[in-house]
Amino acid sequence: MDSQWEKVMGYFEEISRIPRGSGNEKGISDFLVEFAESRGLEVSRDEYLNVLIRKKGSLGYEESEPVILQGHLDMVCVCAPDKEIDFTKQCITAKRSGKWLYAEGTSLGADNGIAAAYIMALLDSNDILHPPIEALFTTGEETGMIGAAALDFKNIKGKTLINLDSEKEGELTAGCAGGINTTVVLPIVRLHVEKRKQAYKVLISGLLGGHSGIEIKRQRANSIKLMGRLLHELIMQSEYSIGKINGGSKLNAIPTETEAILYPEDPTELKSGIAYMEKIFKNEYKISDPDLKITVEKAQDILAVLDKTSQQRITDIMLLIPDGVQTMSREVEGLVQSSNNLGVVHTIEKEIHLVSCPRSSVNSLKKDIIRRIETVAALCGAITLNEHDYPEWEFASDSKIRQIFAETYKELFGKKAIVKATHAGLECGILGKKIEGLDMISVGPDMKGVHTINEKLDLDSAERTWRLLTEVLKKLK
Repeated sequence: MDSQWEKVMGYFEEISRIPRGSGNEKGISDFLVEFAESRGLEVSRDEYLNVLIRKKGSLGYEESEPVILQGHLDMVCVCAPDKEIDFTKQCITAKRSGKWLYAEGTSLGADNGIAAAYIMALLDSNDILHPPIEALFTTGEETGMIGAAALDFKNIKGKTLINLDSEKEGELTAGCAGGINTTVVLPIVRLHVEKRKQAYKVLISGLLGGHSGIEIKRQRANSIKLMGRLLHELIMQSEYSIGKINGGSKLNAIPTETEAILYPEDPTELKSGIAYMEKIFKNEYKISDPDLKITVEKAQDILAVLDKTSQQRITDIMLLIPDGVQTMSREVEGLVQSSNNLGVVHTIEKEIHLVSCPRSSVNSLKKDIIRRIETVAALCGAITLNEHDYPEWEFASDSKIRQIFAETYKELFGKKAIVKATHAGLECGILGKKIEGLDMISVGPDMKGVHTINEKLDLDSAERTWRLLTEVLKKLK
């Protein structure tokens, strides 16, 4: 195995030992600053923990135009229901099976840990030819691209950006969707529960989920939306009261599990209604989510339930809020143009929060989704909060860096790379708006199951992507 590639994997292992869920990037940010200082590299860090490291060009490349290498430090932390892990303190344990690297029972963090590993190996090399490098590590990408949006770009000199946050080898990403975080806040009124009633936990589970940008086109089941349908159907058959509803884990991950605590007037009718809806759901999603299931079991009593008005409002919102693919591109075959992911529902004492992630490559369509969410919320007595709005990255007809990547890929691997846009959000949209004339490309190795416990990295593909990256850098003289 090539020693430089071994260095990449060594850094990935080191990164994986540092907790770095979104909002908890202090440790990994410190690690990078110490890494740079110990090697005599110029380094700076801002209040958002973004890190910028500069390295001079190799011999003969000293006067070349600098290139920006960029990836994000945070990861989406999810774990299996039966696994206990504190992501703020415990590390990810990566395992290998054949060519695949994965983490048992948790997300792996290859999104975007592999980018950091690539860049660190380049910064630590003495025998890879490259122009001056501006290595940019951003924070909060998975929760609205917070770090990139807050970054001061006045000290960045490069006009060429290589983003390393794509997840399909051989695809040169040259455009992406914009997005926003949208939270519907529903005030609720609670009533005391009659002591004679038994509580039941209804759980929708077994769904595949996935990245709400990349996987949304697969039209997989959303457990929160299914729960909304289930609760509406149950009320047609029997009386019940809702204690609480909780589901999903991240706004940008399609939710795989949602549970509701119910107090039925007739437990038998509740169970028969659930069995009926389970058959319907399993038929509808037999291809995309074959392991879908609904379970019901006795639950510990809680102190109060929603009053009838609150109950009607929350089930209406869950049923009506837009979710999934909204429009497809008429210009790029197979490209999702706009979508929404209802990612989280969470019950607290006097409110229920529903968190969505609208995306679109056309800003007006993103605004349309937001308006529809706001309308549903207002009709149901709720308010809507919008934050972390980030722009789309429009396709550029002419790109020098894209052409170099395409030519180099053909030279190395004997086949043509695919130029495409993605429905996922990338920081390129923000960076392109802040740095005038920035020529951008996004590349990366094959990954599967990103933002889920099934996330895995193709190591053979990751090594080929490393070769591609280093060969391209040699050409940027």
